[in-house]
Amino acid sequence: MKKILLTGATGYIGSHGAVELIEKGYIVTILDNLSNSSIEVIDTIKKITGIKPEFYELDLRDKEGLENIFKENSFDCVIHFAGAKAVGESCDKPFFYYENNIVGSLNLFECMDKYNVKNIIFSSSATVYKSGEKLPFTEETLTGNTTNPYGTTKLIIENILRDLSIHKGFNVISLRYFNPIGAHFSGLIGENPNDIPNNLLPFIMKVLSSELPSLSVFGDDYNTVDGTGERDYIHVSDLIIGHIKALNFIEKNSNNSSKSIFEVINLGTGKPNSVFEVIKVAENVTGKKIKYNIAPRRSGDVATVYCSPTKAKELLDWEAKKTLQDSIEDGWKFKTNMNHNK
Repeated sequence: MKKILLTGATGYIGSHGAVELIEKGYIVTILDNLSNSSIEVIDTIKKITGIKPEFYELDLRDKEGLENIFKENSFDCVIHFAGAKAVGESCDKPFFYYENNIVGSLNLFECMDKYNVKNIIFSSSATVYKSGEKLPFTEETLTGNTTNPYGTTKLIIENILRDLSIHKGFNVISLRYFNPIGAHFSGLIGENPNDIPNNLLPFIMKVLSSELPSLSVFGDDYNTVDGTGERDYIHVSDLIIGHIKALNFIEKNSNNSSKSIFEVINLGTGKPNSVFEVIKVAENVTGKKIKYNIAPRRSGDVATVYCSPTKAKELLDWEAKKTLQDSIEDGWKFKTNMNHNK
C-alpha cells in the first residue's frame, strides 16, 4: 500500500483528493497551515471514508518542521495542492505570493530530494499560459507573460520541477487546472473560503443563501458571447480522478525507464461558459433569483480561457464526465447542508 503526502489538503481540492485516495486504498498524510481552511475537514474526511488521515499543521515555509515530517515518514509520492491561489489578491500582494508559493515549494522539493521521495503531482494552473494565445489552450501553447503573480508562481514552480526532473530524477506530472467547481456528492465537503470568495461559484452560493447581498460580476464588456468572462468549469470530482490517473501513470511508468517523467497536462472540459450562463444554471437549479451588480474588471483577468483536454485522454485515459448543472447541484447540496448544520 502506497503512502502519499498531500500538502494543502484541508482545502477545497485537496480534501477531495484525500477522500478519493483513501477510498482507493492509499495511506494519506495531510499537511496544511489552515490559512484558508478548517481542521474540521479532517473529521469530515473520516466521516466519508471511515479513516482519519494523519494530519500535521504546518506552513511549508517552516523548513525545520517540514524536515521532521519527512524524518518520521516514508512517502512514495507527494501531491502538492498547497498554495495561495487568488488572482486578484496576488496582484495586490505579489511578494506574499512569491514567498508563500515559491519558497514553500522549494522547501518541499529539497526535503523530497534529501529523503529520496522522487514522485510528485503538482497543482498547476491555466494561468501559466501566455495571454492572447490561440484558443483552446493545448500543452504546446506558449507560456509566460503571465497576467498575474499567482500565474507567475505556478509557472516558476513548473520550471523548477522540470529542472529537478532532468537533474535530480524527479518524476513529475504538472496538472494545469482550469476552473474547478462543485462539491463531493455527499454534500459534506466543498469550497468554503473563510472570507469573501474569490471564485465565482462559492460567491454565488453565498448570495443564494443570503450571506452576501449580491454577486459582483467583474466586467460585462469583454469580447465574449454576453460580455462576461468565459471559463472552462470542471467538477472537482472529475479533477481529482485526473490526479488518480496521474498517480497511476507514475506508478506504472517510473520504473520502466531510465529516463525520469516530466509531463504537463491540462485538466478541463474543453467547453467555456460565461458568468451569466453560470448564473442562469444556478437559478434553474435552485429556483432562486440571483441579484448581481456589474463591477470593474479585476486586475489580471482575461476574457476567455478554455483548454483542449486531448492529452489527458491520450496519456491518462481521463476525460471530464460531469456537466455544469451537476457541479452546481452538488455545490448547492454542500452549501445547504452546511447552513443546516450551523
